[in-house]
Parts: sequence; structure tokens; C-alpha cells
Amino acid sequence: MIEPERIRHLNGNDDGLVAQKPAAFVLYWMQAAGRAVDNPALWYAATRADEQRLPLLVLFVLTDYPAATAAQYRWMLHGLRECAASLREAGVGFSIRRGDPVDTVLAAAKDAALVVCDRSPARWSVLARNALASRLRVSFVEVDGESVVPEAVASHKQEWSARTFRMRTAGAIALYASRLSLAVPTPKKSAHSLGYPSDEESWASYDATPPPAYPGDRSPEQRFSLRPGYQAARERLESFIANNLDAYDSDRNDPCKDGTSGLSAYLHFGQISSLDVLRAARLHGGPGYPAYAEQLVVRRELARNFVRFRVMDYDSWEGLPAWSREALERAAGDRRAYAYTRDDFEASATHDPYWNAAQEQLVRTGTIHNYMRMYWGKMLLAWSRSPREAFDTGVYLNDRYALDGRDPNGWTGVAWCFGLHDRPWPSRPVFGTVRSMTAAGLRRKFDADLYAETWSARGARAGAAIQPGLGF
Repeated sequence: MIEPERIRHLNGNDDGLVAQKPAAFVLYWMQAAGRAVDNPALWYAATRADEQRLPLLVLFVLTDYPAATAAQYRWMLHGLRECAASLREAGVGFSIRRGDPVDTVLAAAKDAALVVCDRSPARWSVLARNALASRLRVSFVEVDGESVVPEAVASHKQEWSARTFRMRTAGAIALYASRLSLAVPTPKKSAHSLGYPSDEESWASYDATPPPAYPGDRSPEQRFSLRPGYQAARERLESFIANNLDAYDSDRNDPCKDGTSGLSAYLHFGQISSLDVLRAARLHGGPGYPAYAEQLVVRRELARNFVRFRVMDYDSWEGLPAWSREALERAAGDRRAYAYTRDDFEASATHDPYWNAAQEQLVRTGTIHNYMRMYWGKMLLAWSRSPREAFDTGVYLNDRYALDGRDPNGWTGVAWCFGLHDRPWPSRPVFGTVRSMTAAGLRRKFDADLYAETWSARGARAGAAIQPGLGF
């Protein structure tokens, strides 16, 4: 059963709109949750299809996202192949179409009795759902399956820190984590005879490596070692729990150790459920579980809270807290030891081997270790000509090169470097009262020289000695 608080009717009450002609199927527009297992929106759609004795069609719309690279599309699509196979085996139809999401869903909905969609707080998704809600002639239902604690009950306002969000959700986490997993649904009426068109032959266009999109574009260098899809995500989760969860709290901030779960990309593309991950970690327990639950639920869903309530400016300077913008603007005229352009940063062409190593790791693997991502963002602020320029560079580089970029975690992670979800600190040049970081601080925390050597050009030629996991 899907908790009622995960379900929202977007264009009136559920019984207010009905199909104008005999319907051929129930339509689930899959976008945030690219999986067949533990997918509340899919399960809800299948239940409604059975109620109406109709087959279920899943539609994924492949559209251009400005910053995304071919390598990222390729990784996502290989995961969708596994999802599509699981759905079709269960008698669920699956179609992938290229085009504008609103137009494509509207065209498919002409033959639908009901349209179900995923909940995502990202701006493009919110605007698309709003447009569909005003134009669909059948009921349009959103299901929040990507949060452990549904957004509708976690908080009714923007939370200003992890502390306040933690207080609001602490009692609910165990309640939702106790929910049983949802298997792949098997609707009573098979969709095998629907014959709905699909553009899967176009997937092959992403298998080739395109030339640089502009001078300085490094996306052709990207090579992702992670295998995509639900099965790969489960294998990585099980390995992390068996081998690394107990030491998570002590190892997660050392980029020279494989101390993180490596699941951020899978969560970003919806290839595994955060509830699935939490449930498995909670069952294991141990000394590392509290710190991991903090990252997986509190920090990740605090990021969703930020994007939800700053939907029009979460990736812009205006989305930052007023106190940090004012502090950084007051310090904008301070002399900088170095000043680099976006091109310099993209090329890893700074004086600092640690920063360059983080950028190289991001470009070549699609990730920066979480601790180094903080240093990476702070130094953008320290070495850009203005704090606004630094912020825009951080958002762009993260969206362009991070496999788990274009995501609430990524936007919030960049904004944190500029004061979001933090407090004022003693004033320093350039940073004002925004928290600063230094290279000396890295060396006190871990073997920063080993990290720099690993991700230097020489380290790349020799083969990376360490491959830290992606994500928290």
C-alpha cells in the first residue's frame, strides 16, 4: 500500500476528470524513478490499472538537458534498458520517446484513463507538471517515491539548517523505513498487445563519443567505471554494508579510502530507492549506521527541501541566504591571491595540486569525493573575480561533469560552500563571515599529497591507485 501522504492530485480531485473516450491504458510518466523495484509511483499506477481492468504503459521522455553530457545520457539509458526488460517481463508496457515532455505526455494521454507521475522538486519538472495539470483532460496524480519522509509531511517551509530539519523528521524516519519493499508489479491485464511506439533505436546515438561541444569542453574525456542499473546498485549497496558501513563515520571524509557507499548516481537517476538503501542499512545497524542515515535522509532530503521552496532560484545567486550574500558582497573587493576564469577551472589549470586533482577526478570519473567537493567549491570562491562569478562557475561545472549533478544534492552542495545551511563564522578576507577552508586543513585531515598524485596527469597515465566511491 502507498501511504496517502505520498499521493497528490494535480488537477482536481481524483474522480473529477474522466477520459472522453474508451481508454486503452493507464499511463505512468516515469522520470525521476528509473526502476521497476520499490517504485511507489509505478505501484500506484499498476493498482489503478487493475481497478479499471486496463493495461499499464510506462512512458519515459528523453529530452535535452542543457548541461548534460553524452556519457551521462549513455549511463542513464543503459540503466533504463534493465528497467524496461523487468517491466515487460511483468506484463507492463514500456516506451521511450524523444521530444518535449509536456507535448509527448499529452499525446500519449489521449488514450489514457489516468496519468501518474513522479515527484521531483527540480524546476523543469515542476513547470512541466504545472503545464500538464492545466491541459490534461484526465486525472493527473503525482507520487512522491524518491523521499524517505515524503516532502508533504517532512516540512511545510524552507528549513535553514540540518538541525531544524533533523528535529522535524527524526521520529518519522523509522516509521517509513519499516515499510515493506515493493516488488515489480504484475498487472492483471498485460500490455504486450498495446503496440505503443518507442524510440529505443535512438539510444545508440549516445554510444559514440561526440567531439567537444565548445573550446575547452572536456566531456569526451569522461569514463564512468560504475555499472548502471538496479542490480548493480543492489550489489554495491550489499558490498558497502558488508565491508564499509561499520567504519563509515571514520572513513567517509578520507578521499584516499573507499569509505562511502557510492550510491549517489543510482539515487540521482532513480535506479535504486532511498528507502531500499535505508532499510538495508538499518537492518545491519552497527556504529556507522547513524552517520550514514544522517547523510542519506537528513542531508539529502534537506537538499530537496531547499530546491522545493526555492524552485525558481535554487541554482542562482539569489537563492543563497541574505546574510551570506551580504557578507560575500562586502568582501568582494578584497585582494585575491589568485584570479582564474571558468576556462582555467574547467581545465584544472590552477596553482593548487589538490584543487586540480579534485577537478580531474570530477571530469574523468563524474565525481568528487564529498570532502574534496567542499574544498573545490570554497576555492572557487577564493580565486574567482567575484563571488557571483564563483557561484555560477560551481553550478556549471557540477552540472556539466558530475554524474550525480543536475540534482538537489549538487545544487545544495555548491550553495553550501557559499553559506547555505551554515552559520556566520569569524570574518576573513574574501570569505567575509562565510566558512573558509585551506590546503593546510586538507593535509591535517588525510594524505592530501597522495590524493593529488593519484589524480594528477601522471597518475592518470599510470592508472588511478584509488577509486573512491561516488557519493555519501
